[in-house]
Parts: sequence; C-alpha cells; structure tokens
Amino acid sequence: MYAGLQQYIARLEREGELVRVKTPVSTRFEIAEITDRMVKTEGGGKAILFENTGTEFPLITNMMGSSRRIAMALGVERLDDIAERINSLLGEALSPKGSLWEKMRMLPLLADVAKWFPQSVSGRGECQQVVWQGDEVDLERLPMLHSWESDGGAFVTLPMVNTIDPESGMRNVGMYRMQRFDKHSTGMHWHIHKTGARHYDAYKRLGKRMPVVVALGGDPAYTYAATAPMPDNMDEYLLAGFLRQKPVKLVKALTCDIRIPEDCDFVIEGYVDPQEAKAVEGDFGDHTGFYSLKDLYPRFHVTCITHRRGAIYPATVVGVPPQEDAYIAEATEKIFLAPIRLAVQPEVRDLWMPVEGTAHNLAVVSIDKRYVGQSHKVAQSLWGAGQMMFNKYMVVASAEHDIRSFATLGRLLRRANTKRDIIRSEGVLDVLDHATATCGFGGKLAVDLTDVDINSEVQPIAEPRITKPCGGVSLFDSRFVEEYGLLLLFADEYRPEKVDVTEYLTKNTITGMKYVALFDYQAAGSMTMNDLLWLAMANSDPRRDVKLLSGGELLLDARSKHPGVGDNPARFPNVVMSATDTIHLVDERWAEYGLGEKIESPSRRYRKLWLSNKAEW
Repeated sequence: MYAGLQQYIARLEREGELVRVKTPVSTRFEIAEITDRMVKTEGGGKAILFENTGTEFPLITNMMGSSRRIAMALGVERLDDIAERINSLLGEALSPKGSLWEKMRMLPLLADVAKWFPQSVSGRGECQQVVWQGDEVDLERLPMLHSWESDGGAFVTLPMVNTIDPESGMRNVGMYRMQRFDKHSTGMHWHIHKTGARHYDAYKRLGKRMPVVVALGGDPAYTYAATAPMPDNMDEYLLAGFLRQKPVKLVKALTCDIRIPEDCDFVIEGYVDPQEAKAVEGDFGDHTGFYSLKDLYPRFHVTCITHRRGAIYPATVVGVPPQEDAYIAEATEKIFLAPIRLAVQPEVRDLWMPVEGTAHNLAVVSIDKRYVGQSHKVAQSLWGAGQMMFNKYMVVASAEHDIRSFATLGRLLRRANTKRDIIRSEGVLDVLDHATATCGFGGKLAVDLTDVDINSEVQPIAEPRITKPCGGVSLFDSRFVEEYGLLLLFADEYRPEKVDVTEYLTKNTITGMKYVALFDYQAAGSMTMNDLLWLAMANSDPRRDVKLLSGGELLLDARSKHPGVGDNPARFPNVVMSATDTIHLVDERWAEYGLGEKIESPSRRYRKLWLSNKAEW
C-alpha cells in the first residue's frame, strides 16, 4: 500500500488519473464547482490537485472518485479482489475443524490476521513534524472548502475523527463533517445513531471533557476505513490493516492519550465539553443532493495542530449525485457483502445500492429463493442490520437475474403484481432524510420480484392522442412506460398542492403502466432519468407518499413537500447547486485551469428546482 498520501498521488499521476491546477483558485465555491463538473463526467473524471489555494497547502479532491481510483486507493486492481479475500478468509475461519491437522492449518491464517492489528510506536510520527500550539493554532491556515452558496461556512469534509469510549476503552474512527466556527473551534456533526455520539453521551454521564483527535490524509485506506459501517466493537484501523495487508502504525497525540496514524498529513487535537451548550451548525450542501439545515451540535475546541512537511490537504465535495462518495459506497458494497451473508442473510447473493439512492435510499438485492415469504424475511432483516436500517426503498429479485442492469429490473418491474408484491414497514431512517415528518423515522417499502416471470406477456401500451390537463396535473411523460411500466406526471405550476391523480388517469386513459410518479412542474424537461430517480427517492416517505390506486397502479408522490400541509416535514430544504456567479466565474476561467475541453456546469440543470432564495421554505 502507500507510505502516505503523497505516494498515492504520485501513482495517480503516473497512471493518468490526476490533473494539476496550478493557477490560483478559491476554496470558497470555485473548487467545489470545478470538482462537481469533473466528477460528473463519464467514469468520474480525474483526481484534481489544486496547487495554489491561497494557503500554504495544496488540496486534492476526487481522489477516490472513480471505480478505478477507489480500487487503487485500496491497493487492488479491482474491488472484487477484496471481496474474494474476505470470502476466503471467512470461509476458512468458520469452517468446521475436526482433526488436529485441520486445526493446525489455521495457524498461518491466525498469523496473517495478527499482522493486520494496529501497532503503537514510540516517539513522534511524520504527522507531527510541524507543531502549532498556543497562538499558532489557526484553522484558517488550512484550505477548508466552502462548497455551496447556502453553506454555513467552510467545512472539513474528509476527517478521521478518533474518539475513545471512556468506559470500555474501545476506539472509534468515524467521519463527521466539521464546520469551522472560528480559528480555534468547529462543529462536530455526529448523528444520534453514530458511535461518536454514544461516546459523547458516556463522557456527559461521567461529567468529563471528551478528548477528540482528527486526522486527515495518509494512506487512503485510513480514510476509507473511517467511512466503513463497522460494528462498534471493531477497530477501523484493523480494517485498514486488512486492506493494506500490513498494520497501521499509530503514534500518541501530543495533548491527549489518543493514537493516530503516524504518516497522515494533518492532526487536529482538542476536546468536546459535554457540559457546554451545543452550537448552531449548518446549513450544509449534503450527499443527499439537498441541504441539511441548521441544527445544534457539539463544539470542538482545538488545542493543537500538527502536520507533516509537504502536507497535502484532502477534501471531498458532496451534493447532487454522482459524487466521490458514490464510488466509496461501491467499495462498501463489495467489502461488506460477505459479512452480511454470514451474519444476517446467507441467501443474499448480491447487493447493489444505485448512486441515485445516495447510499441509503435505494437498495437492490438478489437472493436464492427457496420458499414463500423469503423476500419478506430478507427485507425485514436487512432493515435491522447496521446502517442498512437507513434504507427506504428495496427491490428483491431472484439470483438468476442481473440486478445491476436497469433493463433487467425494468422487465421485472413491468410484470410485477403491485397488489401482491409490495412489502411495507416502518423504522429508523437517516437523520439527513428530509422527507419524513419525524426526523430519523419513517416508512419503508420493498418490491418482491422473486415470483415474477420475466418473459410473461404484458399489457400493451395505449396513450391518448390528446391529453387533458386536469386534477392539478399539467404534463405527462410516457417514455418509460414501455421499459419500466412507469408514467411520469408533473403537477400544475400554479396549484401544486391540489393534485388528483385518479381524476387525471380517468380522463386520460393510458394503459400498460404499473407505476405513476408525480413530480413538481419544475422537474419537467431538463431532468434526466437518473435525476428523476434521485428526486423520487429523496423527496418521498413511503409511509405517506406511496399509495395503491384503484386500478392497481402504484403512485409515488415525489414533489417537494410544503411544510404544514398534511403529514409533511416541518422544514423542507433546497437542492444543492452552485450560484450563478460561481458558474460564470468557472466558465470564464476554464482555460486557465488546464483541464481540457470545458465541462458544462451540472448546476444549470437543477436551477429550476430552487424553492426560494433561502435554503428552506
């Protein structure tokens, strides 16, 4: 693996996966807009090293933002190599051992596993070559990104947040965004479901300050491990050691007894005081493609900053998918499929989380179907398994089908029985899910396709020659009826709250569809199918927004929700996009960046979705 971030960057450059921007660029809006354009090109584009950030440090974005680069970051040619290693390891470790010889065969395996455990080393690490203490501590010296126009400020977006459970002594390494409040403090955005929040609660019970150490950079395997959905009793640095095939070497922080990788680029040390009033944090253009709005989170006080000589600041940009996090999630699918099969569902053969679902909203599962009700068992079990509890929509198909093919899924969905094949539930959702009336709780829906005959006849398509706007519906789009059985409807621009889909379908007979998705008027025209799928998953709560119509059609209301109307959330956020001035700036400067032919701004497509001049209604 890599002896630091610099070595990884050198490999990216050798293999044509990195471009350098030498001209001065601003960390306020400009870098995010450039990165957003790059990551949305085919295959994720290239990593970008910004050499002149207005600070003493260069900055890299999109370093894992492609299938190839995430594999390179984890030291393999393809992600399946890691999955095969895990399958082999678990198969060997858990197979019955009868004879003495079979037990002896385990010794080399145990020896290999022992090599992956993190190792504490004495003295200072490379990450502590330069030390800022006292008056030198200044977070504004770091090139933190202020990505989007409604963001509350600049944020650390790729932090490895190291905390210790004061009762068990167990370490956790999580990734929680950090808004810079001033030169000496940030927010610490850990949600109630996260391990960092549980550590915080433990310190609060004890009436003690909570030491926190944030690391940035180093071997990219460290960064990936901080994002991974590890159990509470598993050390993220053990996962990093497994990926690296060698241990992570840890050194003690200078101001507290927490250890961090000795070869990372930056270390930010400090504490959180659980007795202190929480601070207002946000807004933040989030990975959902919408702003997460202002809320109260702990304040992190910085007491010391260290860095290696020649440090490079790593950052990621999140927003409307696809972004770099989509490719990180691709690795997670591969790495954690084997443990899911082992610990939760042995019949699961594949798990795919399309990028349009922004990690949690949409999951497609294939299983070995053997008995009636098995899909119900799988769906309910997965909804209770680790971070899969955040899933809202699930599709379950038989293992003989390629679930990663939208064409195959379309044929199956078109032939589903919507009165029979729908599984409903309620449960925990991501705190960032803005569509729910109750934060962190809402509906769940699965479509069982395991009994669907993919070659069966379907009802032919028949469309009216003349549509009649009525029932609060102004436009329709039938281009997906043939492939998916999906009809798109768009609400009246002037009466968006009053829509009667049944009236519209009665007066405008369109046969052959199984599903109806209702969008805001503003979504018509410029949105791609991928955009619309993202909107549908993000803007809906299956408990409130999915209904079975009298004709058997399944209706999904994907409109933005007006607060105070029905069972709607109290606040509804805006979509994430660059400001018009930023788009124009990057357009005008594009030739200076040296990034080749100009890439158009993705934000132009989403401008029509803007709800107001503020980040919420």
